[in-house]
Amino acid sequence: MKFIFGLGNIGEKYDQTRHNIGFMAIDAFAAAHNATFSPTKQFALTAKIQVDGVPVMLVKPTTYMNDSGKAVRAILDYYDGDVTDIMVLADDMDMPFGKLRFRAKGSAGGHNGLKSIMAHTDSQTFLRLKFGLGHPEHEKQVVINYVLGHFSKAESEIVETMLARSTQAISDWINGATIAELSNQYNG
Repeated sequence: MKFIFGLGNIGEKYDQTRHNIGFMAIDAFAAAHNATFSPTKQFALTAKIQVDGVPVMLVKPTTYMNDSGKAVRAILDYYDGDVTDIMVLADDMDMPFGKLRFRAKGSAGGHNGLKSIMAHTDSQTFLRLKFGLGHPEHEKQVVINYVLGHFSKAESEIVETMLARSTQAISDWINGATIAELSNQYNG
């Protein structure tokens, strides 16, 4: 089974914010496959689907971003999954806005959700699809306010393109595309 974890914060307050683009991406993929999420005892909302004969579990942790690893560990333990079978969808402020990037391993780069996953899986080697948010336009703007802020109308159009591209990229991964192939096609 393949596991796709979209990172975000639960609650209406955080809906459609920059930091929740992982939730937005997994929701877009779920919508493309007519999947609906249900709550579980593993600290997550999940949806089980088949994509071209491959069993896939879509996961939205309900632990809040900074403790995402708790849900990742619980899901992998419950379903006897392995960290090599996961893809994590997360935001990245160090990337230009609108860009996608696949990474097969590496540090958390200051992202608390990724730090939590690394701590709970004892691994830095798992596939990530990162969504570029860029930095706040004004140096004085607090980073937290930026990532927890909503997309502007102009940004929303770019986000829709990112989500469409990520839906295709996730399908390619499920169908066996290598990290090199994914990087060549989608990294911008």
